[in-house]
Amino acid sequence: MALTAIEVKNAKPGRHSDGSGLYLMVRPSGSSSWLLRAQRDGKRHDFGLGSTAAVSLAHARAKAAALRAQLKAGEEVRPTIKPVKPATPTFSEAARACHKAVKDGWRNKHHSASWLASLENHIFPHIGAVQVDEVTSALVRDALAPIWLTIPETARRILQRVRTVLEYGHIMGWCPHEASLRSVPKGLPRQPVEDNHFVAMPYTDIPWLVARLNNLAPSAGRDALMFTIYNAVRSGETRLATWPEFDLEAAVWSIPAARMKMRKQHVVPLSSPAIEVLRRRWPLRLSDGGLVFSTYGHKPLSDMAMTKVLRDLDHAKVTVHGFRSSFTD
Repeated sequence: MALTAIEVKNAKPGRHSDGSGLYLMVRPSGSSSWLLRAQRDGKRHDFGLGSTAAVSLAHARAKAAALRAQLKAGEEVRPTIKPVKPATPTFSEAARACHKAVKDGWRNKHHSASWLASLENHIFPHIGAVQVDEVTSALVRDALAPIWLTIPETARRILQRVRTVLEYGHIMGWCPHEASLRSVPKGLPRQPVEDNHFVAMPYTDIPWLVARLNNLAPSAGRDALMFTIYNAVRSGETRLATWPEFDLEAAVWSIPAARMKMRKQHVVPLSSPAIEVLRRRWPLRLSDGGLVFSTYGHKPLSDMAMTKVLRDLDHAKVTVHGFRSSFTD
């Protein structure tokens, strides 16, 4: 499909076809130029047609057409502008271009910032100046070695992000082959096995715990913990719950898909004790559309609010998430 003047102006780094062998080449730095790819003597040749700063889209098409006519007539072509091979970006340039291209699809803005920051902190000092097409598994291994055992989870995430950058480089035509970094972990020490188990309270002890919670002074943290236990939900689903999600008459809690881990709406039938917690919170609201569990009405509780209640009751090892396991038991 032919390019438009607006598309030329707003083009992202990479190679963009105008048709008939004419390409707009945009570097990660933002500079751009025209290139004609044509056949001569049975071989493919690339002819530079100049920078977009000096050559407009219409002018580039005219120059390309004239050059194609010369080649077809068998004339010896001697371009007045020296053919330019598109510059291959460095890994850091490719990473920034990749981040810019994909970040709009991420819901979490913090993830967008941390994605690039992790590469800036741990990878760029080692291979940031290396051309992206020259990055090898050995170079990636050496870059990850200092953090592989000290921050293993972060190191694994960074490895995946490096792979994403290299795959993006292949799509953009900077890397001739698709990335394969499967061998990188095999060249590094084996990471210790992490215990991701959430410590759960034995289900037989929970009635006793709830009785103790009922005897505590009222607080948002206490109510949120009780509500989480009653409904076997994740702490974040409780902390971010708003009043419009509840139908107390029908005893139903409809959690929007946007707030669920699997991105599907979840409907929770409410028990009498759960409704009692909500009725206790209702007079404390600042608005009918605000948060249910909040100290000040507008800011949700922190992750530690419910954990602190457990610690105050001498259950420092028990986790809030573990009550889901207790419920299953």
